[in-house]
Amino acid sequence: MVIDAFAKINWTLMITGIREDGYHLLDMLMQPVSLRDKIILGRSDELSLTLESPYPVASGENNLVMKAARLLQQKTGTRFGAAIRLEKSIPVQAGMGGGSSDAAAVLKGLNILWHTGLSDDDLEILGLSLGADVPFFIRGGLARSSGIGEKLEPLPCSRFYPLLVLQPESGLSTGAVFKAYHEKECTVGPSNELAQQAIFSGQVAELSASFKNVLEPVSRTLCPEIGQMVESLSRCGACLAMMTGSGSAVFGVFPSLASRDAAWQELSAVYPRSWKCETQNESMLIREDL
Repeated sequence: MVIDAFAKINWTLMITGIREDGYHLLDMLMQPVSLRDKIILGRSDELSLTLESPYPVASGENNLVMKAARLLQQKTGTRFGAAIRLEKSIPVQAGMGGGSSDAAAVLKGLNILWHTGLSDDDLEILGLSLGADVPFFIRGGLARSSGIGEKLEPLPCSRFYPLLVLQPESGLSTGAVFKAYHEKECTVGPSNELAQQAIFSGQVAELSASFKNVLEPVSRTLCPEIGQMVESLSRCGACLAMMTGSGSAVFGVFPSLASRDAAWQELSAVYPRSWKCETQNESMLIREDL
């Protein structure tokens, strides 16, 4: 079984509070994009993980993919194993949800391979214990996510946008970004309703002020290159440029594939970590034949 596990962008991100257990309450718009990791699942008596990655990522039992597989084993009581191969392309510490996407893909893939019969709702509940974004990746599509990630409102959308993603050489720790956010007490947030309207209507440029990520100002302080990249994308024709998640990746939305490709030709020479991609509805693509 081969699975393409796609990344995501945050169109908006607002922090609405903190629970007693320390989890942040969020309100945000997220959508999958075509940048992907590849996961291959094969039948085996034992669970094993082989990694191929240009980035430093956790290996063995510490990898979120293995944690997802172990969790599904424990919750269903299955005695099956699997040989898992993970080929990383989604940048790490980027705010694009690569680890969560991989975990969601393994939960769905092994649910099929092992015939454990769980519904997507069941998998979303399991996934939430692995990470706040995992339920979103199990569901897929443009969605408004709130709570700690467990409340998902699907927003079917037929429009797709060309994107250029840039990342500084260094990533950002999510914990460090949230800590800095609370120290600065940033309060100016997005308008999710207007942002939704813009995405649906194609008025991203006209309503660009509606798209905000409250973590971006503090992330720019921690990593000034984020601000430089946002400015570079805007200068090269992006109708919207902003940071995704807690960073450090930023993305630019372009009016056409041609304008996006022209921007990539210029900016990829300056920023080696650059990727062309598009928004889409699918959070993963599962092919059951190798």
